[in-house]
Amino acid sequence: MGSWIDHAIWWHVYPLGFTGALHAEPGSHRLTRIVDWLDYAIELGVSGLQLGPIFASESHGYDTVDHFRVDPRLGDDADFDKLIAAARERGLRVILDGVFNHVGRGFPVPDRERWFRRTGPGPDDFAVFEGHSGLIELDHDEPEVLDHVVRVLSHWLDRGASGWRLDAAYAVPPAFWRAALERVRPRFPDAWFGGEVIHGDYTGYLRESTLDGITQYELWKAIWSSLNDGNLFELAWALDRHRDVLAAGRPLTFVGNHDVTRLASRLDDERHLGHALAVLLTVGGVPSIYYGDEQAFRGVKEDRAGGDDAVRPEYPASPAGLAPYGWATYHLHQRLISVRRRHPWLARARTETLHLTNEAAAFACTDPDDAANRLVLMLNVGDEPYRFPSGTAEVPAHDWAISPDQ
Repeated sequence: MGSWIDHAIWWHVYPLGFTGALHAEPGSHRLTRIVDWLDYAIELGVSGLQLGPIFASESHGYDTVDHFRVDPRLGDDADFDKLIAAARERGLRVILDGVFNHVGRGFPVPDRERWFRRTGPGPDDFAVFEGHSGLIELDHDEPEVLDHVVRVLSHWLDRGASGWRLDAAYAVPPAFWRAALERVRPRFPDAWFGGEVIHGDYTGYLRESTLDGITQYELWKAIWSSLNDGNLFELAWALDRHRDVLAAGRPLTFVGNHDVTRLASRLDDERHLGHALAVLLTVGGVPSIYYGDEQAFRGVKEDRAGGDDAVRPEYPASPAGLAPYGWATYHLHQRLISVRRRHPWLARARTETLHLTNEAAAFACTDPDDAANRLVLMLNVGDEPYRFPSGTAEVPAHDWAISPDQ
């Protein structure tokens, strides 16, 4: 894996929502709207663009019908090329969202009997993903399915992508990813492959699949939950487990994404936004900022048809169209991202608890390759000032402290 991933901080965009394409007619060339926001992303401090689904699909992008074609609601190949070129001009890398566990019902294959998993003898007895009737599961034991995924991964890496976030990776046998990457990596040794894994044995899945990283949902939950409950012991516990994950790969870390309630809505006290970001941007892994979170957008995910719409909104034509109240949060992101960029070794840092109470904690983040690279994060989530014990921070020049009023 190339060293560029140590410097990666993603701005995660769900294109169908961001561009207003979700319910648009085909042929609107909306993908290039993202180009007008790349300078905003640069000023935020990120180094890359993590795109949600952009391929032809039946509705929300995760019911793909053609992995080789840009969704006509977003545009075409020329629009993709323009976005990649504009990102490269600014030094931004782009990773894509690949959905290879399941496809939409209209996905054209020469032999549906072999490509799709079956549940019975009937003509429509195909396995579906987590009860969603429109998402038919691929049969990952079928060699043609493996060949197809290898072709898709290679095609878009050839076209300028730097890597992939693999949707619902947890539902795919890890041996399938191993087999696919054995064929793709020789041509694209610097590409990064991260899989969506929500629960289970993170380290085991990483090792068996040979993926470079997984989505760190356990840490995501611990961050907001510990802040809501005033229980930093939960966060410390998750950070201990996070060390094991880092030993196996480079996890994708986040405090918000396209599938969960917005952080500003999830937190009981919005003053804790800074605490959550401070953890995200000092622990090991590859951090991702979900569009809108940098402006303190609110939105609650609901378990119903259209329940994702609130967390996948359209952005205005330019930053001038954003509400004024969000810019303070944007500037807070800039401050904390700047810490990360000054210390790129944090991507591989291991975090150790130095001091811990329910509402105050000191965490030492250390480079496993060079112990001289060390940063101490001190959190006070209570309403009163807190005095940490003498000697908690041994390198004051590299300390970062944050309390609710910051």
